[in-house]
Amino acid sequence: MTTPWPPAIVEALAVIGIDPAALAALIDAALAEDLDGGVDVTTVATVPADQRATLDLVARQPGVTAGAPVAAAVFATVCGPEATIEVRTPDGTRVKPGAVIVSVSGRTHDLLRAERPALNLLGHLSGIATATRRWVDAIDGSSASIRDTRKTTPGMRRLEKYAVRCGGGVNHRMSLSDAALVKDNHVVAAGGVAEAFDLVRERFPGLDIEVEVDSMDQLSEVLEAGADLVLLDNFTPEQMLEAVRLTAGRARLEASGGLSLDVAAEVAATGVDYLAVGALTHSAPVLDIGADLRQES
Repeated sequence: MTTPWPPAIVEALAVIGIDPAALAALIDAALAEDLDGGVDVTTVATVPADQRATLDLVARQPGVTAGAPVAAAVFATVCGPEATIEVRTPDGTRVKPGAVIVSVSGRTHDLLRAERPALNLLGHLSGIATATRRWVDAIDGSSASIRDTRKTTPGMRRLEKYAVRCGGGVNHRMSLSDAALVKDNHVVAAGGVAEAFDLVRERFPGLDIEVEVDSMDQLSEVLEAGADLVLLDNFTPEQMLEAVRLTAGRARLEASGGLSLDVAAEVAATGVDYLAVGALTHSAPVLDIGADLRQES
């Protein structure tokens, strides 16, 4: 699929692992949803068709940016090759109110049509990056990492997981085929936690296998079976300390379930390798970013 984007935007998306065709489809859907088969009646009525202007996407609150190339792609789609698009603030940057993230010059009609879809994507992804950075800062000084989950918005997983990386977090598997994660329902279906692990190892010998456990007995079972990574489901910090001692480096450990920012440092201090935080992608508040129009003289 050919996109009407400058090479710089395509290259920036490639660097962050975003498929241009998938993003183009998402942008087209967002633009179509916004017009709903009609036109921007307010802009058509109030703005001369040949007017040109510059639109700045500006942070209204402190945060961490993510998605500037995505917003740039929205403007490139609507405004065409005659527009000038400048990413002023690289993704992953801590910003203060007033920081200009993206600046676009072009036909005012086009700028205003692209404004809201671009802001929706940029604000959402920057919100995820900002939330992630709070967690990363909370465990600063520990050896643990903040990790996301598959609790993502359908169709936006790669973008949202990219935003997690912008905030300093690390990604869990991108899809069900990347790695094995044996959870409670798999254990029930297979007849036991060790049985489930053995079945996956037999069928997919080359994959890392993570196993969810909810007791020390289960942890002992999967360690003996040879699990690469163990998810400690709803363990208390005291239980995590015991799990770290029992594991003794034989597997990586991931804390999951009921975690909150105020206990992040305590959990990280137990010696676990990861804190799994679904809220990074399913509950992060949007970062407030506005659009300021400057009419050309």
